[in-house]
Amino acid sequence: MARQVFLNDKLIDMDEAGLSVMDSGFLYGAGLFETMRSRNGVVFRLPDHLDRLFQSAEALSIVHPYEKPYISDAIGKVLQANGLTEARLRLTLTNGPLAESEEQRKPTLLITAAESRPYPAQYYTTGALVILCPFRQNPTDPTCGHKTTCYYPRLLALNLAHQKRAAEALWFTTDNRLAEGCVSNVFLAKNGTLYTPPVETPVLPGIARKTVRQLASQQAINLVEKDLYITDILEADEVFLTNVVMEVLPVIQVEKHTVGDGKVGPIAKKVRESFLQAIEQECGRQP
Repeated sequence: MARQVFLNDKLIDMDEAGLSVMDSGFLYGAGLFETMRSRNGVVFRLPDHLDRLFQSAEALSIVHPYEKPYISDAIGKVLQANGLTEARLRLTLTNGPLAESEEQRKPTLLITAAESRPYPAQYYTTGALVILCPFRQNPTDPTCGHKTTCYYPRLLALNLAHQKRAAEALWFTTDNRLAEGCVSNVFLAKNGTLYTPPVETPVLPGIARKTVRQLASQQAINLVEKDLYITDILEADEVFLTNVVMEVLPVIQVEKHTVGDGKVGPIAKKVRESFLQAIEQECGRQP
């Protein structure tokens, strides 16, 4: 049976799905996307994903008629049609084919799902290697801080990391502040305090990032959002990355520099355990 996707207003076989050659997302990257994960058929933090999508759509003039309940229902249909419970989903929303006026625009909504593929288990037991990205993030770029379909620079940097057998590449801004990973947010721990770059850097307001902030507050872990630099990374006791698929991924090496004592640290372990508990509590059973 062919995989089913939701395209615009209906489920359709993936092999039969097609976009207009004039779609603005295809031609110009005028679109947004969300990567989500489901457990037991429940999408983790779906309201947060949709809030971010709608906020970015408004900020970047991605005009659409959809409401959140409609998209939530469509996501459920995709999971059910493909018989998936443990899945990685992608929601893509573009301005659709080019039109002379907003009234003529017909946005493109695409939702796909595939079996979830976790990161290598050894990353969580012994920690991962990351590299420093040779590219820079421009704070004046209007798309920074939004999950747009203009994603090729991120893929290029991630490919460079993988060529060096690293899990991620860390981006810095044009004025040398730590920003984020290609597909993740970054946290540092020093003397029992967690640090992460502020959203205004700008960085993507990650769903896992938000979850970790909430978990830190619940566990009385002091968390500070501030500008960070390469020296902060080199002096950190712990470094870890977050997104909803990788969850909380500890880093024990940055290029040739060993983080802390070279082992997965206690804060990363504690936060990861709490993160997994949060997933279980929210997605432990089908609604």
